[in-house]
Amino acid sequence: MKHLSRIAALAIVTSAGFIACSKSDSNSSKTKAELITEGSWKFDHATASGIGDVSGAIPNCYKDNVVVFVSGGTGNISEGTDVCSPSTAGNFTWSFKDNDATLSLSTPLFTGGSGDFTLVSLTETNLVISQMMTIAPYPSTNVEVTFKH
Repeated sequence: MKHLSRIAALAIVTSAGFIACSKSDSNSSKTKAELITEGSWKFDHATASGIGDVSGAIPNCYKDNVVVFVSGGTGNISEGTDVCSPSTAGNFTWSFKDNDATLSLSTPLFTGGSGDFTLVSLTETNLVISQMMTIAPYPSTNVEVTFKH
């Protein structure tokens, strides 16, 4: 009887392990296009090589923008309560390039940057991109920007 109980306990533990693995595997099988289009993105913070946190140097009117990537390669930037002049709101097109290593937008997200970003990481809750950028009063440097849902 003890032998049957041990076998039953082992079967339950093994089944739980397979269920846990299959659940995490289903989350990791999303494509980058699926992850980036799952919701709206908002600025979280920015760091610059050799400088550290440069979030304070980015104008507030950029930090409260909401960026939405739509499947099919279109998107929209909506300004928050702090509006930039000129406005940064509007539609854009986007795509992944270089085997999904580059996120290319038809418009820059920040003054001093371009529309092409190195994709550092993309999860269901974080989008981290980087590019060479000039943020006053700092010299041109590689800036890594994190967005969150």
